[in-house]
Amino acid sequence: MKATLFTIIALVAFAANSLLCRLALAQGYIDAWNFTVIRLLSGAVCLTIIMLLYTRQLNKNAQLSSSVIKDTGSWRSSVSLLIYALCFSIAYMELDTGMGALILFSAVQFTMIGWGIYKQERLSAVQWLAFIVAFAAFVYLMLPSQTAPPLMAALLMSISGIAWGIYSIRGKACVSPLRATTFNFIRSLLVLPILIVVGMSQLKNIRIEGALLAIASGAIASGVGYSIWYVAMPLLKSTHAAIVQLCVPVLAAIAGAVFLSETLTIQFMLPSSIILLAVLVFSLNKKTKTA
Repeated sequence: MKATLFTIIALVAFAANSLLCRLALAQGYIDAWNFTVIRLLSGAVCLTIIMLLYTRQLNKNAQLSSSVIKDTGSWRSSVSLLIYALCFSIAYMELDTGMGALILFSAVQFTMIGWGIYKQERLSAVQWLAFIVAFAAFVYLMLPSQTAPPLMAALLMSISGIAWGIYSIRGKACVSPLRATTFNFIRSLLVLPILIVVGMSQLKNIRIEGALLAIASGAIASGVGYSIWYVAMPLLKSTHAAIVQLCVPVLAAIAGAVFLSETLTIQFMLPSSIILLAVLVFSLNKKTKTA
């Protein structure tokens, strides 16, 4: 019950990230650059508070080990985080909520699967078929048509997904994912002056709604959401953790339809269903061994 509750909250938070960003940008409340600045800053503040409380609790219970203290993330992970956040915001200037989430999470899954193949993980025939089908459906979704997403926006969201996939791969070695992510957020703040300069011309156009949506995305959907996800992950099997994330594009698409009146077309639903189903089959058959 505890694992289910935490997982549902985390997935809703992930989907909310897409909705909050799209809502802020689509309504013209804020620009992508300043949205990213506020999101990273509020996320860093929220995660720092949560980390300090968590560390204090570990100290009380004498569970704070030296390995946990030393886990402070890395600069490479911080760069991946920054690329993810910035490309995410810019891409959502043109992408619908569901489409953006689908491209993002597809790119994440493809990156992690591709890394496994590169590391010579043995895949079954079913896994290979599922991977090829998912990738073919993704390519079909991106092909030029009246319903296809804007190419540059789709490319940026794909880069965002790849960056998050790399971040996730690097995060597997973390002793304390919460501490590592907190310090990675803090490191990313060093780049904020550059982002502020780039977005300075848009400062006068920022509305209070845009700032609040960015804060909600950073502090609640990212900070609290990631924290809860890290609590839920140890309670889930690795395969289940991968599978449940496939719910995020579905939740985001529904949220976009409800809050932004975005249309769910057959041209979007069919290939997206094939992608999610194929990745599901791949994950359920994940019994790999290193060659």
